[in-house]
Formats: sequence, C-alpha cells, structure tokens
Amino acid sequence: MATKTLIRNATIMTMNNQDEVLAADVLINGGIIQAVGERLDVSGDTAIVQAKGKVLLPGFVQTHIHLCQTLFRGRADDMALMDWLRKRIWPLEAAHDEESVYYSAMLGIGELLRSGTTTILDMETVSHTESAFRAIADSGIRAISGKVMMDAGGDIPVGLQEDTNRSIEESTALLERWHGYDGGRIGYAYCPRFVVSCSEQLLKEVRDLAAKHQVLVHTHAAENREEIELVRHQRGMRNIVYLDHIGLTGPRLVLAHCIWLDEEEKAILRRSGTRMAHCPGSNLKLSSGIATVPELLAEGVEIGIGADGAPCNNTLDMFHEIRLTALLHKVRCGPEAMDARTVLRMATIGGARTLGLDHLIGSIEAGKQADLVLLDLNDYHTFPSYEADPYSRIVYAASRGNVDSVWVGGKRLVHNGRVLSMDKRVVLRESDRSIKRLLKRV
Repeated sequence: MATKTLIRNATIMTMNNQDEVLAADVLINGGIIQAVGERLDVSGDTAIVQAKGKVLLPGFVQTHIHLCQTLFRGRADDMALMDWLRKRIWPLEAAHDEESVYYSAMLGIGELLRSGTTTILDMETVSHTESAFRAIADSGIRAISGKVMMDAGGDIPVGLQEDTNRSIEESTALLERWHGYDGGRIGYAYCPRFVVSCSEQLLKEVRDLAAKHQVLVHTHAAENREEIELVRHQRGMRNIVYLDHIGLTGPRLVLAHCIWLDEEEKAILRRSGTRMAHCPGSNLKLSSGIATVPELLAEGVEIGIGADGAPCNNTLDMFHEIRLTALLHKVRCGPEAMDARTVLRMATIGGARTLGLDHLIGSIEAGKQADLVLLDLNDYHTFPSYEADPYSRIVYAASRGNVDSVWVGGKRLVHNGRVLSMDKRVVLRESDRSIKRLLKRV
C-alpha cells in the first residue's frame, strides 16, 4: 500500500483565511496535508489520484448529530418537539440494545460519509454508548461524541431515567476509554440532553469535569417555546440565562438550535464565546422556528451547521442543510443574506472553529489533517461551468451524487461514491432487523 497520496490537478477550494481557489495538487503523507501547490514532485511509493476537472474541498463538519436515532427515520413525522420526544423518540431510545445502537450509528455514518461529511459532533442516548463509539472507530469518520445524560424531568421512560452519580460515572468512564482514540480522531463531549431533563447538580458537575478534562459540553437550548416555558417554570429563568448563571457558558459549550433567544441571551453568547449549531432542516420539520443566524454571525458568534437526527430531518445530507441555510434566511433578511461563500465556510472551517478543531481541520493547508472531499461536478445540474462561481455551484446546485471520494486523516473512505469502510448490505440488513426488534419492545 502506498505511503503517500497525491491528488493531481484539482480545483482546490482551500477555505483558508484568503478563501483561495487554486488549480493545484495536494500531497498527503501520514494522514497530513504535506503540501499544496502546482506540479508537486513526488518520490517513493505514492498513490496518484487524477482530479482534473474535479473540485477538492475540506470535508464537511456537522456540529449536531444523533447517530442513535438513525434507525427511527420516518417514525416520528409531523409532530412538535415535546410530543415528538415524549411519544416517539424517548420510547424508541429506551428500547435500544447494544446491536441496534451499533447499526443505527453505522447507518448514519454511511450516509454522512457518502455525502461528504468527515467530522461530527454526536449526541448518543442514555445506554449502550460504547456501541456507537465502536461504530465510529470501525467506520473511520472523525467524531466527538458522548452519552446523553438525563437524571430529572417527567414523562421520561424508565429505560432513560438515570441516577445522577451513575450518569456522571458512566460518562467519565467513556471519556477515559475513548477521548483521544486513534491519534485524536475520536473525542469525547459531556452531553446533558437539555435543562428540562437534567438536575442542577448534574449540570454543575458536568461544568467542572469538562473544565478538568478540557472537553466540550454539548446540549440543546431554546429550540422550542414550550421547552423554554418548562425551563422558566423549573429554574425561574430562560435557558441560556440559566446556563450562564451556573457557569456553563463559554467556548467549550456547543448549543444546538438557539432559535428563541431574547436580547439578554444573545449578549451572553457574544460575551461568553459560547458556540452554536444551526439545524435548519430539523427546525423546519418540527416547526420549531428560524434562528437569527445572520445577525448572530455578524455579532461574532461561532456557528456551525448540523442535520440533527434522521427522525426530525429524514436526511443527514450536508448538501441539503447548506442549501437550506442559504435560502431560509433570505426570506427574512433579503436576497443578499447568507451568500454561498458564507454558508460553505460555516460548513467547513466555521464548523471546525465551533468544535475547537480549526487548528486541525476545516481548510486545505499544509500541516492540517487530510480530511477531504473530491466532487465531480461534470453533470447536467451543475453546468455550465464556464467562469461559474464555485461556491454557488456547491451550495445551490451540487448534491451527494457529486461526491466522488472522501478521505479522513488521509485514509480514503469513499471511492467512486462507494463507502469503503463498511459492508453496505450488512448495514442495511441489520438496520432493518434492529428496528423490527425495537418496535416490538415499544
């Protein structure tokens, strides 16, 4: 097997600070981008990938995913958030077993890789999180993940109800086992589900443990007006005000959704450096609302993009999410809002910054991890190509069908549109078997 890979003659969308678009080569050595330039010389055992006429960009970074929910695709349509959780998602999550979590994760990862996503921030369910980490390890995707934490709140199935100390102990044991795995390809995040289902004791201990281990905290906030009223009733203040009150806000906190923010909460995000994940497909399907993303970006809030979970979106495809991100906000803010370049940066280097990984991924530069996506845009829906804006072609016209190859850490995981790191037939077969088993339990 070749020790190096040279991607020759690609149109390279670097997503670096200058947003350079180059006609050049990329040399990968030991999983790292060794050089970017024209007519690079290679020596020794090097695999050559001819990319003339194709576009190379950094792998997509999704900042909010639930791999454990992929099996539930199509099982919770046309519902608002709290009913969606109480009547469908929580009972299904409570029915999971080790095998079903594994194949739910593999099914989701196959879709993610096939559509160009190379890094995810993932939130699992209460039990069997080890199985999700095994799937992440086996598949080759880059991920930060963690078991969900739920030690309070009503209407929660018995299978999801946790003792506070046990939740913390299990989370920390997973961190010690998986954080830094495979040279840092896998990381850990503490994942309290949301304020409604977490005690103040748990949230404060998560705050302290995340600081001790220097890891992320990932939770949901201000997604739905009913949720906000529940938090106000329980804690006497709004979500982000409460999280700030107990000392959880800051650059290590990534909040999913943040739709219904008041001015005080927006100020907290700006002041504290708290990060945010925008999930337009999920927010529309659950009728949760539209986050004020253009304004928050203009005020310096770091925002990435995520598909959320399959049962509240039905797809984990980043092409779907970036197009929605670009179009959704124009209705309210005008046609110049959320231009294609801005959105593609959110999906790559912006997502990397949101996760604190921009020193490693998110742009095509020497010294960074070789997390790359090669697109073949030679198709009806992406032409004409003559003097076309490459950002526009990707955000507004391209689709997962244009993904030719995907590399994570220099390892080719997708080739000619086929995922190489898993057996598709096995994953599809076992996914069907798993959901059949879960539905009998529910």
